[in-house]
Amino acid sequence: MNFATLLVTAVGLSMDASAVSISNGITYRRTFLSKVILMAFYFGLFQAAMPFIGYYAGNVFSDMIKAIDHWVVLIILCILGIKMIMEAVKSRNGKEIKIQKCSILTNKFLLIQALATSIDAFALGISLAIIKVDILKAVIIIGITTFIICFFSFFIGRKFGGLLQNKAEIFGGLILIFIGLKIFIEHILS
Repeated sequence: MNFATLLVTAVGLSMDASAVSISNGITYRRTFLSKVILMAFYFGLFQAAMPFIGYYAGNVFSDMIKAIDHWVVLIILCILGIKMIMEAVKSRNGKEIKIQKCSILTNKFLLIQALATSIDAFALGISLAIIKVDILKAVIIIGITTFIICFFSFFIGRKFGGLLQNKAEIFGGLILIFIGLKIFIEHILS
């Protein structure tokens, strides 16, 4: 996987965290810059750590599924992408109401958000193990990309409200599906 593909994957993966950052910007308008930096750091850290853990878990069984690995990657990334799109559509239709349980962004609350938005990254890590990606390069790109996107997403949320939240999740889902299809086609054609 080249740098451009890793970067696009990182952007897609960070869209859940970006949507939460936008929501934080809407909800917690008077947050200090230091807390926004901490929020972006937590999201970047968890988005980088989970694929790393998933990568090593995936290495355990990647040799057993080598013949169908492109199918596994396609299925995992498509499921993640479709899940992100469905959550965005469900939220847009008003069927899901996100309730903030605290009036200020606490460290505990940020850690819970970071963990919740990074679960999908674990599955991506399994996919990265299957296709033998340089995991250190991948997690650095994912972590930095997520940090930058979440930092700016907070201020976008503060400025523009909820206009972009669902669109970010849909965009991220489409990116993950596209990457899954790209990897699948590359493996079939090689």
